[in-house]
Amino acid sequence: MELINIKGTDDTPNVILDKDNAKFEISGRSLPEDVNMFYEPILEWIDSYAEAPCEKTEFNFKLEYFNTASSKVILDILLKFEEIVENGHEVLINWHYHEEEEDMLEAGEEYADIVEIPFEYIAYTD
Repeated sequence: MELINIKGTDDTPNVILDKDNAKFEISGRSLPEDVNMFYEPILEWIDSYAEAPCEKTEFNFKLEYFNTASSKVILDILLKFEEIVENGHEVLINWHYHEEEEDMLEAGEEYADIVEIPFEYIAYTD
């Protein structure tokens, strides 16, 4: 599979989707002007990945901030990974949040309530 490696900006997150090295991460800030245009290739990549996923997938979300439009796409991403779980593969979501950002922890907990995927919450400091 082709590697996706998008360098983040002030408005868009870093995205690494690397099946060969089992590295899956979205980090930084997500408030793209056109959320659908930004995330469309990512969602398409995950659809392709779902056809032949790794035995175990650990997906890291390390978002400092995301807007409402991005929150919908994050849910779409999680729902795609839930389908991978339903097809008998192991998926773990590592939800990283700054220890002083309770809102980001709560956002992760809300997603965990919606999807049937194990979540680990990882606090970090600067």
